Amino acid sequence: MSESGGTDLSATLRRIERAAGALATASVVRMDETLPWFRELPADQRSWVMLVAQAGARSLVQWLRSGGGAAEGTQEVSDEVFATAPQALARSITLQQTVALIKVTIDVVEEQVGDLAAPGEEPQLREAVLRYSREIAFAAARVYARAAESRGSWDARLQALLVDALLRGDSPDVLASRAAALGWTDAPPVAVAVGHSPGGEVAAVLHTVYRQARRIGVEVIGGVHGDRLVIVLGGAADPVAATGKLLTAFGDGPVVVGPAVPSLDEATESARAALAGYRAAPAWPAAPRPVHAGDLLPERALAGDAEARRRLRHDVYAVLVRAGGELLETLDAFFAAGGTLESAARALYVHPNTVRYRLRRISEVTGFSPLAPRDAFALRVALTVGRLDPVVPTQTLAPPVSKRSQHGDDQRQSL
Repeated sequence: MSESGGTDLSATLRRIERAAGALATASVVRMDETLPWFRELPADQRSWVMLVAQAGARSLVQWLRSGGGAAEGTQEVSDEVFATAPQALARSITLQQTVALIKVTIDVVEEQVGDLAAPGEEPQLREAVLRYSREIAFAAARVYARAAESRGSWDARLQALLVDALLRGDSPDVLASRAAALGWTDAPPVAVAVGHSPGGEVAAVLHTVYRQARRIGVEVIGGVHGDRLVIVLGGAADPVAATGKLLTAFGDGPVVVGPAVPSLDEATESARAALAGYRAAPAWPAAPRPVHAGDLLPERALAGDAEARRRLRHDVYAVLVRAGGELLETLDAFFAAGGTLESAARALYVHPNTVRYRLRRISEVTGFSPLAPRDAFALRVALTVGRLDPVVPTQTLAPPVSKRSQHGDDQRQSL
C-alpha cells in the first residue's frame, strides 16, 4: 500500500469483494454465539446488522482503494456503512453494543486474513484491517453523536411544549400525551419550580438541570420561557429541598416552588402558584431561596393573585369569623397595640393570659402565629382582604387548612 493514496493490494481486494457475503454471515453467526443480548434482538434488527456487516466488507475495499486512511475519504466512506440500517437501530442498540458488534466482525476478518490475502500481501492486509477497525469505531461514534443531538433537540422541543401546556392550563389529556412521549413516569408527588434562567444555550441550561436531577434521584422536565426557567419535579418527597439541590441550574433571583400535587394531571395548579409567587417574590427581599409559593401568600395577594386572595379570605379571615368575634377583636387589638401583649390586654379589659390564650387559638385555627413577624404580616393582609372582599357564608365553609399542613415549611415560633 503506497503512502500517496493508491494501493498495491489489488488481488486481495478482489478476494475480499467475492467473500463479502460469507464474511457477513460468519460475523452474524459469531455474534449469535458470543453476545447473549444479540440473540434476543427482533428478526428485523438482526437483518439490519447483517446488512451493516455486508456494507462493512465493501467499505473496507473502498477504504483501501482510497488510500487506507486518506483524510478526505475515510469519514465519508466509513459513515456510509451505517446508512444501510434505519436510524431506529441507533435507538435499539447502544454505542457500547455497537462497538461489541464491530469487534466481533473485525475478529472474524482477522481470522480469515490468511485466506483473503493474496500471496505476500498478508502483513499489509492485517495492518490495514487494524487501522480500519479504528476508523469504523470512530464512524460509529459519529453516527451515535448525531442521533443523540437529533434526539436531544426533539426532546427539548417536546419538553418546551409540555411546560408551555402546563403554564397555559391545557387539558390533562394533552399533558399526558406529551409526557408519555418523553418517558415521564409520573412519580408522585409532582411540583413546579420557577426561577430566572441563567442565560445561554437552552440545551446547555437543561443539560445542567438533568445532570443534577440524576444525582439526587428525581424526575424532571424543564423548559426556558423567556427569561424564566421552569422545572417540573417528580418523585421528590420534599420538592422545596429537592429544588434547593438544583439551584445552580437557575440564574440569580428568587426561585419559587409550587405546592406538591399527586400527578402531572394536576400540576397546572402548582405551576400557577409558582408563577404567581415568582412575580410577587421581589416584594420579600429576605425570602429564602428556594421559597414555597405558600409562604408568599400576602405578597401574591397584594400583586393581584386571585387564588392567594381566596386562600387568605377563606382559610384565614373566614375561619376567624367562624371561630367567634373574640379572636378577631383580640387580633385587631394586638396589632393596634404594636404587638404588645399587655397593652392589648388593657385595651380589651382582660387579663394578659387571656390574650395569650386567644393568640394561641388564632395560631391553631389559621396556621399563622401573630407573634411571628412574617405570619403577622400575612394575618394583617388576610384581615384587609377579608373585609374588602365578600365573605363566603360561614356555614358553607370547609374545615380550615392551615399553612403548616399545606406545605410544612417554616417552623412556627411557639407562643
